[in-house]
Amino acid sequence: MGAIIPLLIGFGVALPGGIFLGRKLLAGKLKQQESDLNNKTKNILKEAEEKAEIIRRDKLLEAKEKYLQMKSHHEREIQNKNKVLNSNINKLKDKELNLRRKAEDNLRKENEIMQLKEDLDRQLAINIRKKEELEKLHQMQVDQLEKVAGMSAEVAKSQLIESLKADARDEAKSMIKEITDEAKLTANKEARRIVLISIQRVAVEQAVENCVSVFPIENEEIKGRIIGREGRNIRALESATGVEIIVDDTPDSIVLSGFDPVRREIARLSLHKLVTDGRIHPARIEEVVTKTTKQIDDELVEVGEKTCMDLGIQRLHPELIKLVGRMKYRSSYGQNLLQHSREVANLCAIMAGELGLNAKQAKRAGLLHDIGKVSDEDPEIPHAVLGSRIAERFKEHPSVVNAIGSHHDELEMTTLLAPIVQVCDALSGARPGARREIFESYIKRLKDLENVAMSHEGVIKAYAIQAGRELRVMVQSERVSDTDSDTLSEDISQKIQETMTYPGQIKITVIREKRSVAFAK
Repeated sequence: MGAIIPLLIGFGVALPGGIFLGRKLLAGKLKQQESDLNNKTKNILKEAEEKAEIIRRDKLLEAKEKYLQMKSHHEREIQNKNKVLNSNINKLKDKELNLRRKAEDNLRKENEIMQLKEDLDRQLAINIRKKEELEKLHQMQVDQLEKVAGMSAEVAKSQLIESLKADARDEAKSMIKEITDEAKLTANKEARRIVLISIQRVAVEQAVENCVSVFPIENEEIKGRIIGREGRNIRALESATGVEIIVDDTPDSIVLSGFDPVRREIARLSLHKLVTDGRIHPARIEEVVTKTTKQIDDELVEVGEKTCMDLGIQRLHPELIKLVGRMKYRSSYGQNLLQHSREVANLCAIMAGELGLNAKQAKRAGLLHDIGKVSDEDPEIPHAVLGSRIAERFKEHPSVVNAIGSHHDELEMTTLLAPIVQVCDALSGARPGARREIFESYIKRLKDLENVAMSHEGVIKAYAIQAGRELRVMVQSERVSDTDSDTLSEDISQKIQETMTYPGQIKITVIREKRSVAFAK
């Protein structure tokens, strides 16, 4: 116990000192930490200030660079606008200068016109005075002439007018003939050149088609099989094909008669298949005719496509292609229609090219100009008009439609292709040997030509020669003068053009001669 008390006393004395010392040590540590913290804060602030300075400098540089770019862009825009502005100012100055010049020219012209007007007014006044003086002198001369001639001025004037009319009429006829001859001479040279070039560049092929086809057979027994029991086979064949089958005494042949060449070809091929197969009865006949019809239809399309390909014609409607193929089995005056159309197409292309026109449209119009002849539509409509309607229905070009419809003058020509198609059609048909006419219609056309000439006054005789391509007209020399002969030939040619249809052209020659006859006794 005695030992504890001194320890407690010592501890009580040492405790405040320890606390004081601990506090002092703690205060020192706190100051040291505070000092370190201040240093760190200063360092952080310094680093932050340095980074901020770097960022500020970078941003300042970027701002300066962007400013310089924007300044350069704006300067370029200002320069461009200044250039445009200067250009507009120069244009305005030029216009102003031109306007000033025009104003000066107008003013000068106005002064000249005013001066001219004054001169004309003075001259008019002088002319009026002279006219009055001339009228007085003329009246004096007329009075003197009336006294000398013993007739009035009106009577003399009427006689003079009649004399002048006769002279003027003869002079006008002579002048008209000279002008017409000169125009024909200059126009025919170029036309002849183009036509000759067109003819030389077209290969001419001729095919003659008839209204009958002859089907050869090996022996006479086949005729009986084709006729059948009580004629049922031949009736079935005629009914299915629409062609008349003539079985007569002609040896080793059967005649197929019909105006439609396509039907004749179907009948011929059907007969060939039936005879080759040997089975000939009505049911078999209908089957074979049906298959043959389909075969011919396919062939028509193939022929049409090949024709278009050969001529270089594209984008033609399928129905028009089929109509072109049907031309292969159609003829006009003995001339194969497809060959004629191909020939006209080539002629049109050549002529259009020589004249500087659209050769492709001309070739298209030349190929399609006779499609109305092979159409099964209204037969009472002229084939040219019908062809133009078909072409219009299938969206052909208006110039092609007009050329088709007007190549025989049924419609008015509105494009330059129309006369080209008309001329080339006549050229192909008028070629020697291209066409054949029925004898009766040929004779009738010649008589009509002669009757047209005989219907004119003063004509004695008329002769159609050279297959109707020339008409020679004899006139009375007492009733028809030389100048009247020129007028008569023109009148006859106009009447022929208006009233007749003919291929090519017709030359009209008026012959006037005077014969003096005397007898020596």
